[in-house]
Amino acid sequence: MDSKPVLNVKSLKEQVYDFLREQLRRGEILPGSVIDMEETSKKLGVSRTPLRDALLQLESEDFVAILPRRKVVVNVLTVEDIKNYYEIIGALESIAIIKAFDRISQKDIDYMEQMNQEMKEAIEANNFDLYYEKNLKFHSVYLDLCGNEKLIRIVNTLKKRLYDFPRRQGFVKEWEEASIKEHARLIQLLREGKKEEAARFMRDIHWSYEVQQKYIVEYYQQVEASNQAAK
Repeated sequence: MDSKPVLNVKSLKEQVYDFLREQLRRGEILPGSVIDMEETSKKLGVSRTPLRDALLQLESEDFVAILPRRKVVVNVLTVEDIKNYYEIIGALESIAIIKAFDRISQKDIDYMEQMNQEMKEAIEANNFDLYYEKNLKFHSVYLDLCGNEKLIRIVNTLKKRLYDFPRRQGFVKEWEEASIKEHARLIQLLREGKKEEAARFMRDIHWSYEVQQKYIVEYYQQVEASNQAAK
């Protein structure tokens, strides 16, 4: 007997949202382009209601802008956007460290160290997707322990906005290597019980636009070049 579920537990809206997000991530839908609602609803075989609801969620996450007469434009990520997102993520992850600090065990810190080592191995193998996956797991340790689901949701959404729009196949290796060193410093601060210093380091170094600017500029210049080549 087939054990596969008969029904998809996700709503139509969620399925449409996931489809559009994957299209954005893969660069099938590019920043600055227009999403034709009628064409998309026909392609997916759904009514406009779940499509509209999915687009409203994407608009709330700043991926698209819904304009009059059913016109939907995919937002372009600006330098000002990037600065603002870094400031918000840095502030929220700093708060997360403060709130999670007393719950972070030595086992948790060991796991962060393991993820950081696996990030290093992934970069040495030029596997950015694996690096990105391990990076999310590294940060998720203290985020999951902070006890604030809304904070976690905002941080995760902004990270998708920064790095999945679309996600580049290449990467700035020097940036990833610098990030690994910063992770090692954070681990050291956590092991030493330096809560406030760890929180400041996350906000003022790891998620500082000014500190990371040279890498950010290089990364997004390559993204823009890829977008132009795809047009």
